[in-house]
Amino acid sequence: MDTIEKQLHIASQYLAAAGISFLPKEEDDSHTNLGFNPEGGFLETHPLSDANDKLILNYRNFSLEWKSNTVSKIMSLDGATHKELLLWISNSSREFLNKEYSYKFHYELPYTIDDNFTFKLSDVEDLSEMMHLRILAQFILERIDNNYNLNASIRIWPHHFDTGIYSQIPDSSITIGLGLAIPDSVCDNHYLYITGYKGGQAIDPSGLEPLTLGTWKSDGFKGAILDTSGIVEADGMKFFKEVINLLLAV
Repeated sequence: MDTIEKQLHIASQYLAAAGISFLPKEEDDSHTNLGFNPEGGFLETHPLSDANDKLILNYRNFSLEWKSNTVSKIMSLDGATHKELLLWISNSSREFLNKEYSYKFHYELPYTIDDNFTFKLSDVEDLSEMMHLRILAQFILERIDNNYNLNASIRIWPHHFDTGIYSQIPDSSITIGLGLAIPDSVCDNHYLYITGYKGGQAIDPSGLEPLTLGTWKSDGFKGAILDTSGIVEADGMKFFKEVINLLLAV
């Protein structure tokens, strides 16, 4: 059985494909990225029309939703096949946008699915945990954004499925990329990450003093990580602030 995290990653691609299908192409691929609404517990596309049409992935009820100023349609993911979901989105886009939806990407994903791939809500607690991790990350990044006057957009990038910010710190030569990443070769669990850049190059942290929370990484990924297991918002804030202060001193 595919994990809930993998299924959510797969489902997020329906939203990314909507951005590719219906929005002007941006050089940084930002037309494909997604927002997270912490109050509603859902991922959402940029507005796809003047009527505020959006395709939504709702963590609370494990569904896709098509919403606009006047429309609200829901398609449960549990038990639905890839083919059925594509048909539902395609019919919705024709009905409400009068445009054709295309499920095609210019990037590679770490898995492939066919028409018969079926979503299954096997663990409600796991789904709730995934939602609360996104909420936690959103709140932490909002506070970092405010504290350092970054004026940054907090977005989920569907390729790697990370919640992230990329911004220059005002009145400094340091740019930072930070956020929440899903388990990968860097860490077996979800983790907060931050990388500093100076002169367009990632700062090698191997000579910096150890962190009180989190760990420096310099092999491949250059930056710091903090495993999210058991952390609270204050831990994330302390981690990011400590790293940023050390990077600013480089």
